[in-house]
Amino acid sequence: MILYFTGTGNSAFIAKRIAEKTGDTAVDVFPMIRENDYGKLSSSRPFVVVCPTYGWQIPHVLGNWLKKTRLSGSRKLYFVMTCGDGIGNAGGYAKRFCEKKGMEYMGCGKVVMPENYVAMFPVPDRTEAERIIGKAIPQADQIAEHIRKENPLPKAEISLLDRFLSTVVNPVFYKLFVHAGKFRTTERCTGCGACVRLCPLSNIRLEDGSPVWGSDCTHCMACICRCPEQAIEYGKASLGKPRYQCPGAGEGNRGPQKNI
Repeated sequence: MILYFTGTGNSAFIAKRIAEKTGDTAVDVFPMIRENDYGKLSSSRPFVVVCPTYGWQIPHVLGNWLKKTRLSGSRKLYFVMTCGDGIGNAGGYAKRFCEKKGMEYMGCGKVVMPENYVAMFPVPDRTEAERIIGKAIPQADQIAEHIRKENPLPKAEISLLDRFLSTVVNPVFYKLFVHAGKFRTTERCTGCGACVRLCPLSNIRLEDGSPVWGSDCTHCMACICRCPEQAIEYGKASLGKPRYQCPGAGEGNRGPQKNI
């Protein structure tokens, strides 16, 4: 069973690609996280977690959900992480997670996808995004072949910088940057409620037809990137940037499609 967590579609795209190549099923965990659903998931095949890299680790919200959710059947667990550049020592944390959960760690693969973090980094236009995705497909297929054969993923070399990013920078990143305080709407907002439906933490509500963000935010960028009117900004950081949605990610993204 392939479990994926996705805000703008990168991880959904890779999860579905791996599912296609392995003949497995891809399951979107956003609705389960939103509903606090920690029910048992059972699979006779290895579990595969596909997710973006947040601060050089798996997203905290996903990690917390996985801790509480019972995974039965196969004891093998793979991690596949999408990123704009690198994943640091995320694999080290994934391995320790498996040890605590009583699962067999099968490795952590990296797939470079288009950058979607409009709150901080430049975002590619559609042409550049499609070029990056084209290069990512062979990476995903190689990982899928290891998973299909139930072989461990190749170990990556971990540098001191990788360890520093995942160990020291990650908590600082969450403390200083992962909050909803800078989200705002513009006059283009129609009050359609798409952002409310997209948020995995139910952190957005409509008041008098306008979105209001609460204090619980994981910076998945689903609200800002999937707004059908591109009516959401994140302070000044998002001004003038494309709103990225992975082309071809499909319905698993839970929101309306709009060209980047």
